[in-house]
Amino acid sequence: MVEAAAPVVPKPLPPELQKWNWGAFLLNWIWGIGNNTFIALLTLIPFFGTLIMPFVLGAKGNKWAWQNGRWDSVEHFRRVQRLWAIWGAVIWVGVILFYGAILGFAFYALKSSDAYRLGVAKIEQSQVAAAALGSPISCGFPFGSVNITPSSGHAVLSFSATGSKATGQVSLEADKRNGQWSLTHLTLTVGGTAAAINLLGSGI
Repeated sequence: MVEAAAPVVPKPLPPELQKWNWGAFLLNWIWGIGNNTFIALLTLIPFFGTLIMPFVLGAKGNKWAWQNGRWDSVEHFRRVQRLWAIWGAVIWVGVILFYGAILGFAFYALKSSDAYRLGVAKIEQSQVAAAALGSPISCGFPFGSVNITPSSGHAVLSFSATGSKATGQVSLEADKRNGQWSLTHLTLTVGGTAAAINLLGSGI
């Protein structure tokens, strides 16, 4: 007669390990593969996985990793999970800095574009803009797009303009032909009003 195998009893988690696992939270499915905790692959499921599972892993990660791995001691477990947390923090900081640099470069490129400078110069010289906003006028960072080739280009930008009396929003379009930029659309909408002022058709 063959005796039934005894059920496998999960290893109890030591009390000192009952805490948040930053490696599981930050690296989720990567951490799961490295710690034989394949439930972490649920983070690859859109919405539920990406929004909820990282928090579940952060809360349950120590328990699952302890039960699914082979550890020499509590200190060995702590040392390995600490490394996961450090690498998770390094990777996330690197990602944030990378995308921050891209965003900063994009803002710099838009603000240093000839189309933006041309629009700012027009606004600063406009008596109509000065009457609506007050002097002096300062312009904020632009949003939009600038597409250029060596001899042609097109820009669509929007940015704030602030004077001593009010703040407005500027909408700008410009074309580059034969290497020269010219404004085709430049309007100012002052805060609290619905009508846009055409700064190209209103004169200086």
